[in-house]
Amino acid sequence: MKISLDWIQDFTELPGELSPEEIGTQFTLSTCEVEGVERSNEHLEQVTVAQITGIEPHPEADKLNLVRFKTGDGEKQVVCGAPNVAVGQKVPFAPVGTTLPIGFTLEPKKIRGVLSEGMLCAEDELGLGEGHEGLMILDGDAALGQTLADYLKTSTDVLLDIDNKSITHRPDLWGHYGMAREFAAVFRKELKTPFDESWMQKLRKLQTKDPSPVSIQVDEKSACLGYMGLSVDNVTVKPSPQWMQNRLIACGLRPINNIVDISNYVMLELGQPNHIFDRETIRGGTIIVREMGEHHTFTTLDEVERHIIPGDTMVCDAQGPSVIGGIMGGLSSSVKEQTSSIFIEAANWVDARIRHTSTRLGLRTDSSQRFEKSLDTNQLERTIWRILELVLESCPEAKVAGSLESDGMKYTPELTIDLSEERVNSILGTNLDAAAIKKYLESLEFQVEMKSERPGSMKVTVPSFRATKDIEVDADLIEEVGRIHGYDKLIPIAPKNEITAVKLLPEKLLKRKIMDFMVYRGRALEIYSYPMVGEKLLAQADWHELNEKLILANALNPETDRMRPSLVPSLLEKAALNQKHFSSSRFFELGRSYLEDEAAFSRERHQLGIVFYSKTHSPFMELLNLLEDMFENLNLNTRIGMPDKSKPNPLLPENWLGKHPNEYLDIRIMGKTAGFISSIHPLMNRAFKIKGNLVMALVDLTDFMVHPIQDKTKYQPLPKFPGSTFDCTVLADPKTPVADIIAAARKLKMKELVDLRIADVYTPDDQPKAVTLRARFLDRDQTLSPEFISTAESRLIETLEKQGYPLKQ
Repeated sequence: MKISLDWIQDFTELPGELSPEEIGTQFTLSTCEVEGVERSNEHLEQVTVAQITGIEPHPEADKLNLVRFKTGDGEKQVVCGAPNVAVGQKVPFAPVGTTLPIGFTLEPKKIRGVLSEGMLCAEDELGLGEGHEGLMILDGDAALGQTLADYLKTSTDVLLDIDNKSITHRPDLWGHYGMAREFAAVFRKELKTPFDESWMQKLRKLQTKDPSPVSIQVDEKSACLGYMGLSVDNVTVKPSPQWMQNRLIACGLRPINNIVDISNYVMLELGQPNHIFDRETIRGGTIIVREMGEHHTFTTLDEVERHIIPGDTMVCDAQGPSVIGGIMGGLSSSVKEQTSSIFIEAANWVDARIRHTSTRLGLRTDSSQRFEKSLDTNQLERTIWRILELVLESCPEAKVAGSLESDGMKYTPELTIDLSEERVNSILGTNLDAAAIKKYLESLEFQVEMKSERPGSMKVTVPSFRATKDIEVDADLIEEVGRIHGYDKLIPIAPKNEITAVKLLPEKLLKRKIMDFMVYRGRALEIYSYPMVGEKLLAQADWHELNEKLILANALNPETDRMRPSLVPSLLEKAALNQKHFSSSRFFELGRSYLEDEAAFSRERHQLGIVFYSKTHSPFMELLNLLEDMFENLNLNTRIGMPDKSKPNPLLPENWLGKHPNEYLDIRIMGKTAGFISSIHPLMNRAFKIKGNLVMALVDLTDFMVHPIQDKTKYQPLPKFPGSTFDCTVLADPKTPVADIIAAARKLKMKELVDLRIADVYTPDDQPKAVTLRARFLDRDQTLSPEFISTAESRLIETLEKQGYPLKQ
């Protein structure tokens, strides 16, 4: 949001000794984040009034002309392509060195062989409108050589670019007057109050005793918190004064006409959105604010048809809807050139319902942004009178018809909070007295009443514009004192309270253990992928569950329009990205997936996904061995083995294309199928353009996130005697799962055989595959003799050969 310092100075003085950048820094420290400082209209000091004296065709271009003109210091010539150029016209001329708002600085330039020094400008090139059909034509009485800033009676303004996210809790800061209140408090300046009660009383006298041409009726079920309106006759629609146009343009709004511009101007000034009807379009002379009970198609001011559903609040006349309450007016009720009578509306709405309708329609407007913050109903009347004041300035012949009408008024209730000097200083670590605290709060228009029975205590009445949702308890008041006093003035002191370690929840502890293991033992990197995916990625991954019921309304991107049913598609996508840059990689993700559920709408699942990639070899055994170690480290009773064909794995679609026919195992935890490990099928690799060997494991941890895992680790001393490691390679049918070979080796019953795992697998074309097993023998009571080691190795080979796995010669 743009804030004009020129506008702010209508209400308070700014410190002249500080630069705009220093003002912005101070405001960031105390109130809200200033993202940048801009200077508007500086270029208008360089642009001058020129009069065209001659036009000749360009010798090398049919659509260009050589235009001669004078500016008061001699005749000049530029190349110009504007279709409306004519001798005698007065137009703006930007000389060489001028930096225009469209983003470039003018330099001498040859255009088709002719030197052009400067430019005759259109409105949009000067940032004064959207017109680009030709040159901006100035009035005949414009003085030659006069700067455009003088001609337009505008001055250079400084704009602060406010980060909207930093004021979402401050509805009072969405207008210049509210911002001026903050500037006055922060810089210890006086705040002018032109819109006080006496001012309103003066304007109230303009009402007549005639019946109002428009009556108002607010339905209790609607989202309306109060609706006010005033009728005005004898208005003339014309351009708004230049000073108003300049301020609107500076704040990012396009001037339209005096009536529409006044509506927008007051919204930017007081922070209260409003609407001005062409009164002739209010059928039946009645405004009815109601909750829609039927579906309806409605065309808004931007000429877009919107689908209105039951539950949306609409402002209607006797025959149908005219405005989407709190969001945008209708095309049919807008002010037009021939409008002569108007109806000024100011209303307030339930924030949550405005946000809901706005989000569903995909329609965020300046109005809805403000109403979503919970505005103050008490400010509606002030808004009506401010609009009337400006209408009368623009149209002196205008007259109020009838009196101010209102209905459904739910005023912001008064809120008082007890506060004490002791409480403020204990929280802030300051030594402020009650008088200083009172002064800070009163500068923000809080009313402070000191309690005589308790020195240092006070009763604070919160102004209604801060009482909607912003200020609720004494801690909020202490924050106000702290920021106006200056956070930079607070002396940092270490907390004196006793600090104890936080006991981690079971789910946090489980995740922490997995992360530590994967990083330190698995040498893998953790990734975070986006939990939203698109139908295109699911189709690419051959994932049949499309989560049609978990699609976002008004998704910004079709590639992230639904909650993902599994981590697998996301992991494949990230694997494809990484393989372009690395010959091998390892990564994992502890993420969430979502499944449709009839009872609970969606079921959230916590999953661990692991990916190993190598361009040169299959890392299947590396990942398998790592998984076994990880489950042992987590004390989980796990079995990794061949799938049970009668019980499909619930974590995979049936007949999934990515499942490898030979290198695939199910993971069963505590007797329940909770994961899988698989080399990714070449056809799936081809779908993601992955060149190399990809292995993936997926484990569903949901059932173990909330129940602490019993630590059944049995500790024993480190072995005093060395062990012996033995590798042997046996031959097996290419279709034989490695798990069967491990199972065969484990039939050797020896207490000295303490570890057995697959070290490598090699599968040559049209030959038996070679599987290398690694066995470790250890006796904790003595050193193994060479004779025993030889006997143990022979028994292992004999056991394997009896099961049909001969030793490779």
